[in-house]
Amino acid sequence: MDSANVYAVMNIISFLFTVPMVLVAEMSTLPEEWDKAVAANGAQGDHKHCTVRILLYIYNEFAFAFTSNVGAVTSSVLNTAKRVIIIVVSSIVFVEPMERNTVIGSAIAIGGTFAYSMTSKKKSAPKKKKKA
Repeated sequence: MDSANVYAVMNIISFLFTVPMVLVAEMSTLPEEWDKAVAANGAQGDHKHCTVRILLYIYNEFAFAFTSNVGAVTSSVLNTAKRVIIIVVSSIVFVEPMERNTVIGSAIAIGGTFAYSMTSKKKSAPKKKKKA
């Protein structure tokens, strides 16, 4: 199985294990809470929820496939960089001043991403063969 199939099978198995537990634990309050959600969001709330869940599944499947191709460390570093970029761009677009801790955390994340990219570009020294 490739990474996309592994991710799909993991989701199916998780769903099959989770649904019975939810039904046992939450079935008594489920109709009431469902009615509250529909009253608060209307019929379009269900469509929006389903759309968001489908898009989240697709995003996670792509992330799973990406991680299987580049490795977990690279994927984690790039994910950290993505989050920092989102924080900085959001701060600029929404004209929100960044607090001192946010600036320090962003600088550390950017520096770590830069250091990782620089060290991963260097080729490791060839290993010496041991004489028998």
